[in-house]
Amino acid sequence: MPAVRLGSVVALVAVLCGVPAPVGAAPPESAQDLDVLFVGAHPDDEASLLSTFGRWGHDHQVRTGVVTITRGEGGGNAVGPEEGPALGLLREAEERRAVGGLGITDVHNLDEPDLYYTVSAPLTEQAWGHDDVLSKLVRVVRRTRPEVVVTMDPAPTPGNHGNHQYAARLALEAYRLAADPAAFPEQLGEEGLAPWSVRRVLSNAAGAEEEVRGPDCEQRITPPESPGPEYYVHGISGDVNWEQRERVAEREYASQGWASRPDVPNDPAQVGCDHLTEIANRAPHVPGAQGADAPLLGALLPVPGGLPVGTGLVATAAQPRITPGQRTEVHVEVTAPPNTALQAGRIALDLPPGWEVQGDGAFGPLEPGATARTGLSVVTPGDQRPARVPVPVRVESSQGRADTELSLDVVPPVVAEQEPLPGVAEFQRWADRTRFPLLQNKVPPVRTVPALGAQDVRVVVHNYSARSRSGVVEFAPPQGFEVPNAEQRFTGLSPGAEETLTFGVRSTDPEMPTGTQGGDHAYSLTTRTDDGATGTRPAALELVPTTTIPQAAVPPVVDGNADPQEYPGAPLDVSSLWEGEQCAAPDCAATARFSWHGDTLHALVDVVDDQQGALLAPDDCKRHWRTDAVEITLDPKADAENTSSTFKLAALPSTRDSGPPCYARDADNHQGPGEDTAPGVELAATRRDGGYTVELAIPLRDLPGSVDPRRLGLNVLVYDSDSQDLTGQSRIGWSTWAGVQGDPYRWGRAILQDRPADPPTPAPAPVLPLDALSSVDSPGSIAQSVRLGTSLGGAPPAGDSAARIASARAHPGEVRTSLDVNGPGRVHLFVLDAGGAVLAERQLDVDGHGERTVPVQVPGGTPSKVLVGFAAPDGATAASAAEVRQPV
Repeated sequence: MPAVRLGSVVALVAVLCGVPAPVGAAPPESAQDLDVLFVGAHPDDEASLLSTFGRWGHDHQVRTGVVTITRGEGGGNAVGPEEGPALGLLREAEERRAVGGLGITDVHNLDEPDLYYTVSAPLTEQAWGHDDVLSKLVRVVRRTRPEVVVTMDPAPTPGNHGNHQYAARLALEAYRLAADPAAFPEQLGEEGLAPWSVRRVLSNAAGAEEEVRGPDCEQRITPPESPGPEYYVHGISGDVNWEQRERVAEREYASQGWASRPDVPNDPAQVGCDHLTEIANRAPHVPGAQGADAPLLGALLPVPGGLPVGTGLVATAAQPRITPGQRTEVHVEVTAPPNTALQAGRIALDLPPGWEVQGDGAFGPLEPGATARTGLSVVTPGDQRPARVPVPVRVESSQGRADTELSLDVVPPVVAEQEPLPGVAEFQRWADRTRFPLLQNKVPPVRTVPALGAQDVRVVVHNYSARSRSGVVEFAPPQGFEVPNAEQRFTGLSPGAEETLTFGVRSTDPEMPTGTQGGDHAYSLTTRTDDGATGTRPAALELVPTTTIPQAAVPPVVDGNADPQEYPGAPLDVSSLWEGEQCAAPDCAATARFSWHGDTLHALVDVVDDQQGALLAPDDCKRHWRTDAVEITLDPKADAENTSSTFKLAALPSTRDSGPPCYARDADNHQGPGEDTAPGVELAATRRDGGYTVELAIPLRDLPGSVDPRRLGLNVLVYDSDSQDLTGQSRIGWSTWAGVQGDPYRWGRAILQDRPADPPTPAPAPVLPLDALSSVDSPGSIAQSVRLGTSLGGAPPAGDSAARIASARAHPGEVRTSLDVNGPGRVHLFVLDAGGAVLAERQLDVDGHGERTVPVQVPGGTPSKVLVGFAAPDGATAASAAEVRQPV
């Protein structure tokens, strides 16, 4: 990759990463060990949990580290013009300062690209790959050996960033594979690592979504539908307001507009609570435990009266989804701690009334690290109501007691469920394949219907019973919708099989609000089998707005004004809030008009705005959410799974120094400056007191693939900024939902009236921004790797093939370094002063073997240390450092 020039960027390496070990000295293995490891996608993903991590470190000396899969190169920048790898370098430094304020010194970057905001995990996988990044994460887990991993929400819940989803998925897969000696065996043989069993995985977004405040939060109980126990940690402990300390840390993320975040109050009732949900577990826990220590009990902290810390306890069901009267096998594993033997004991299941269990549950003494495996047979009552049923698992011996919990989903014999959205279906397949069944139904099923339009809704009928079934499915639509074929029959559905029925749904209420103003319209699907079994499943419909775009009698003149002949249709109301602060009509309203003529779509958006946001330079026409902007989103056939096959164009009404309006594409099929990615677009804008108008002419040929004139996905989004610090305050639009800019299925629908259809052509392959900073080019990452004695970026260690620094000597105006070259690769040298500031750098390619002298020009300052990053052609990396010897 091209060099990243640091310019005046100060990398406080010594402060952020500690003092590197003496050159040639191998750091102790314990230097790498962590107790807790957070796995996120971007710098700042860990920010909302820093109060909890700080509290754990203060109360129990828990050592926390962070894995950041990308450096956020695709995000905005509120402090300068840097983008791409240069922005990644800036954001890494922000993250190291932020987490360092709460005592976290180790940040492991995995060097994957941050493409753009998307709600698609599959698109994230396309950008990152799977096996390579998973290998890097498993390597970090095996190196750092955490007992607890904390991550994000793996499910495609509305608005959840696809990078966040995929980071959490990788964390869960690494939980499985880091313990498996057959996974990535080269790490065990060639690199000298060992399998490692993480004891618990917690998610910071897998439970309730509302923000909770006040100390009473810690007394909340886990709802029955949760995938695991839920914990709340209040931000005040004793005399320490940890939320205030977290807020100080958050302000380090200045590039993301966080520098001016307000103070956290002293009132405990106004201080928030962190929310953690257990989503994977190998350790005992305390039933109903509450408070800051509860997520760590049994995994890091001893359980009062419990078996020794390090005891493993896992319970799984052969069929986690069962029907009334069905039998399933429950498998329980008890593992002795690595250094402690366990005495004989017994496993018991605390079953609800009417449930039956068969099996002894006894196990004999266990040597350190040994495992006892026991099978128990469980039968549900024939009259058991469908529900997620917790089954407490108890282990008792003379050394103490251990508890965990198994959850079984009891379902009717036959279930009809609304077909999930493609992204949700893919997540469900992943959860099944990777053996996390309780996550499968985490996302409620929804389907959008155009206002006063029709939509086919597919319903999947599953037979979970052990014999063939026939019956009917009844679709009970919500008010404002009609379903002519509301009852349909299925016949001879085999055990374990499924059948898909299609119901035609039509919106009938012209007064029904769309988007978040209308919300989810719940309804039920009921199955009735011929032998009398019934089952009901909830689902929901969501209403999106529709419009007909007329043909203009004359081609509109793009001048920022609307003549009646140019836009004959009714204006669209673009004033619904979808994200940010609620704002008043004088500063939060807009209308949009559309027409088409020939091969061009014309749009005129009039925005009410009483306070102008920061003006950007004409050459900084990007990241439109930082200031006042209008975004037009188009899905040519209204069938896109994510925005990589759509067209999204953002227009800034004016630029700095009386500059012209500008436009660019972002997070779509081809991002970048408008003149490069959509050169046929015309743009004009006019400003007035209290607002502005943007007019656009968009050639339909610039859209990815052909347009279906009867079914065009359309949205108009307005970004409002009332500040000069490049941060937005409010977002309004036409079809409004959380995260709607990344969710094409929730955009509105438009018909291009009287326009003939073009020959159908698919969207081209998306252009994805994949230019990421390498850890070899980061002085902070190099310094950390020297301190810990690890390779860079989670990559394999280069070992004896690495080029390493042997010595460095100061000369007038330069530092002459001696490199020990052992094979081909790329070297990046950084010269630092005594305070850790980068004075100079140099990149070069090396080959062959032997010692090589490399001078680095130093224009000013007193050099103190040289850091060296190395990358081999096969991706292996190494880091080294040397003190600079001064002239005698």
